[in-house]
Amino acid sequence: MKALFFTREFPPYVYGGAGVHVEYLAGELAKLMEMEVRAFGDQDLADDNLSVKGFPFENPSFDNANDKLKAVFKTLSTCLSMNSEQIDADIVHCHTWYSHFAGIMAKLCYGVPLVITTHSLEPLRPWKREQLGRGYDASSWIEKTAIEMADVLIAVSEETKEDVLKHFDVDENKIEVVYNGIDLKEYVVVNETSVLEAYGIDKNKPYVLFVGRITRQKGIIHLVNAIKYIDEETQVVLCAGAPDTPEIAKEMEDCVKEASKTRDNIIWIDEMLDKKDVIQLYSHADVFCCPSIYEPFGIINIEAMACETAVVASAVGGIKEVVVEGETGLLINLKQQTSAPFEPVNPDQFSRDLAAGVNKVISNKELQNKMAKNGRKRVENYFDWTAIAKQTKAIYKTLIDKK
Repeated sequence: MKALFFTREFPPYVYGGAGVHVEYLAGELAKLMEMEVRAFGDQDLADDNLSVKGFPFENPSFDNANDKLKAVFKTLSTCLSMNSEQIDADIVHCHTWYSHFAGIMAKLCYGVPLVITTHSLEPLRPWKREQLGRGYDASSWIEKTAIEMADVLIAVSEETKEDVLKHFDVDENKIEVVYNGIDLKEYVVVNETSVLEAYGIDKNKPYVLFVGRITRQKGIIHLVNAIKYIDEETQVVLCAGAPDTPEIAKEMEDCVKEASKTRDNIIWIDEMLDKKDVIQLYSHADVFCCPSIYEPFGIINIEAMACETAVVASAVGGIKEVVVEGETGLLINLKQQTSAPFEPVNPDQFSRDLAAGVNKVISNKELQNKMAKNGRKRVENYFDWTAIAKQTKAIYKTLIDKK
């Protein structure tokens, strides 16, 4: 059996949870079968059962295109290039809409069964219009076409499965739920503090940590607005970079500047750190905060839990299947509107509730320690990549046998 991944992200170009998923799943599947990865970039790797080839995303042909449409045009061009070399895999498996057009073409041109993992869904990310303009209509059409013609859909949570059924014309029997996972040997508590020292984080005072991109989806602005309600002795560490748009980058800068007027213990690391550095931040944090307004799974929460950090997270999407209320963390009710733009009905109340959760965990060391231990145990029991790779292989085998 041979599987081919189409993906936008693959090391060294990983900036989000989907990229983390692809990296680790490909590595584990390569222990079980032959794996090929075609990604956006310049990668060139051949290692035992795993081969990786990058296809350039930058294309001067689109230099004169509308700024918001360039990404869509470049994406379609890259997806075509990915199909220019013969495909000899038994399964093609796509990750995120950026790769879906490659999957569509592979199924039509090569007759290979198509598997799609739904890491997120365009109908539930209306803020992407800020980033893509009318290109959002194109990305939505590509995603819909691919999802509805796929032979199997893998949803990363039960709630994501329900979202797929609600927004797309899909046979429920084609959907499998397979959670994200984590490398349990890599994500462990470490004692090193060099990263804390490098960024001026006081090792003798508690801190709440955020890790993620600066995007509407991750809800970071709500956390920054919550800072004024967080105990003044608690440091706020924002490991946040890669803004979606110049507009949200400016909003983030303005909000942090405003919050910094009344306290000097906000540490904003405005770049995406490597895994070793982030693991160090997780290991020493008193609480990890995930204020997402939409999250099909939320891999960052299991990263924090694996490093024995209590979690305060919004009660949305797959997070509710990851974080156990009162046991591994606290779930904060977002009180969302029922339609776009999926923002809290009362943003200030949401910020206050986030702060109250953070304050509760930090002020109760016994509760914090209980959540830390329970979080690690839950990750070990439910989110191991080795088991997830076996599930995925079984899905492939069933599909191939049907064919």
